[in-house]
Amino acid sequence: MRNNRSLSEPRPCKVEVNVSRYAEGSCLIETGNTKVFCTASIEESVPSWLKGKGQGWITAEYAMLPRSTHTRSKRDREKVSGRTQEIQRLIGRALRAMVDLSKLGERQIIVDCDVIQADGGTRTASISGACIAVGIALSKLVKDGKIEKSAFVDTIQAVSVGMQDGKVYVDLDYEEDSSGDVDMNFVRTGSGLFVEIQGTAEKKAFSEQDLKLMMEGAIHGLNRLKSIQLEILKPFGIV
Repeated sequence: MRNNRSLSEPRPCKVEVNVSRYAEGSCLIETGNTKVFCTASIEESVPSWLKGKGQGWITAEYAMLPRSTHTRSKRDREKVSGRTQEIQRLIGRALRAMVDLSKLGERQIIVDCDVIQADGGTRTASISGACIAVGIALSKLVKDGKIEKSAFVDTIQAVSVGMQDGKVYVDLDYEEDSSGDVDMNFVRTGSGLFVEIQGTAEKKAFSEQDLKLMMEGAIHGLNRLKSIQLEILKPFGIV
């Protein structure tokens, strides 16, 4: 057991919605000791390269607050780090899979994921939380008669999985992530379609059978996150 949970059991997940007074959609997601503040802002315009094409866009920004980790980190003021760019693109790709952009109209949803406290899995928590924020924002557009409900295609979840000493660990905290042999992230729609799978042999190469075991563990964690998301979004009438 690891902190009173089995190897295949994700960390406790808690979500508080409408935590921002001004954003069209927002939530604070906590997965274990990792906490991410997610907002979805609607803009009635699209990037210049999309103007006149009759479709919308979703993009994301990600940041870790200076004291979200054990030691204070500097803010990205002038140049965004390569790691941050990678995570922002991952979040954006994931969220675009949950919306029919052709039905969004020429408007943009900008998602901000700010890590308040980090203990592993910040990018996966950002995706799972941002899904809820975007869903709430879409529900407001539906309520205002600006889009059809069918613009919302599916939920999106993400979870980290690792392997150490031949054992699969689901939803890694920082200690597990930093000491594991293999580190993977799985991003999937609620209907079971994978948007992205990232995997790295940090210390030890893994076999095809190892990959299958890690995917089985990921699916278990993703299904649990999906249930949480659906329960939260149901009152908003979007799912």
